[in-house]
Amino acid sequence: MSLPMDRPRQEHEAEAAAATGVGELAGLVAGQPRFAEYALLLESWTGLLSGPALPLIEDSLTLLSHLEDARTVVDVGSGGGMPGLPLKLARPELQVTLLESDRRKAAFLVHAAARLDLELDVVAERAETAGRGPLRDSFDLAVSRALAGPVSVLLELCLPLVRPGGRLLAMRTAGDVGQDRELETAAAAAEALGGGRPVVRTAPSAARERGAVLIVPKLSPTPSAFPRRPGVPNRRPLGE
Repeated sequence: MSLPMDRPRQEHEAEAAAATGVGELAGLVAGQPRFAEYALLLESWTGLLSGPALPLIEDSLTLLSHLEDARTVVDVGSGGGMPGLPLKLARPELQVTLLESDRRKAAFLVHAAARLDLELDVVAERAETAGRGPLRDSFDLAVSRALAGPVSVLLELCLPLVRPGGRLLAMRTAGDVGQDRELETAAAAAEALGGGRPVVRTAPSAARERGAVLIVPKLSPTPSAFPRRPGVPNRRPLGE
């Protein structure tokens, strides 16, 4: 279930999603040699992936149709760089920051950016820490693919990094989000963090037939109480 969205944005996103289908994503990846190079880097770094990289890269690119006019992007819990690094390859003008607390994964991100000749920032910090530092309330978009768990936790880790007027784009699976109760809990958490009503849009790919994107607008600065100390959002999710 999707919550209501203003009509002009609904129409814009429907047209954009139709323009970037599964086949077109595969064609985009096939036409850019650096995607293949990135895939080889991912597959050669022990412990990052358990399967082929290219379908996951294509999956990350489902966010392209939702970027609109964003210039600054933070990828929260970036892991091996998805979705932030594929978005940077597809849209070189984006100013991308990859936020990853695992030092070994952060080292891979620095290595991959150098090998692919990409100008981006890698920040080896927990999201709770970054959300209380210079990155707070500063990005047009926060994106996330790897963060699991309750939506309210994801919101507390990501929304403090988004400027008022920006948005969160969180990649999920249809069914994991969309239930009335979960959306209401997410809406309450978003409001507490300075966000607006969440909506869910389908975003299928070869890797995730039931892929979805949770979209949350940032309406006002995040109150000073959030994010809470590292580990607290997971132990005591907002609204639960």
